[in-house]
Amino acid sequence: MPTREDMAGNRWLAPIAHRFLSPELWRFTRRSVPRGVALGMFAAFIVPVGQIFLAAFLALPTRANVPLSALVTFITNPFTLPFWLMIANKVGGFVLKIDAVTGGAAQTHLLSGQWEDFGWFLKTAGVTAFGFIVLSILCSAIGYLVSGFIWRGVVARKWQRRGRRSTSLTPAE
Repeated sequence: MPTREDMAGNRWLAPIAHRFLSPELWRFTRRSVPRGVALGMFAAFIVPVGQIFLAAFLALPTRANVPLSALVTFITNPFTLPFWLMIANKVGGFVLKIDAVTGGAAQTHLLSGQWEDFGWFLKTAGVTAFGFIVLSILCSAIGYLVSGFIWRGVVARKWQRRGRRSTSLTPAE
């Protein structure tokens, strides 16, 4: 996980390092945490390479938590990529329903003539890419909502503990 100093010392980030060093981007607040989770999930599914930098750059204008947005991008990693490829293909196929709408004409056209060799690849790659777009939007929205609820629960539990602690410290009359 890159630290504030690591990001400030990076030669590619030097022109905007002063923006990364802003303390509000490194604090865990009720607004920055859900934003960081949503941006991290969006960057994780939308871009295959450079997800951490995309999440960090998107965190700047939205005032999201930079370390959290970078950390959440690891949901897609080389070990989980086959799983996400399968899910993206299924989601893309479900949303597009190419053969159901065209009556199989799209597949017939892809598998005939000049596209015969690449027909299976074009069909699978297009459906999977669209599935990743759908996953990036859905997962970022779900991540925003879930992290917001979890954050509220954590803060409520801390307030309850403070209340119990303060009542136990006051002398009984």
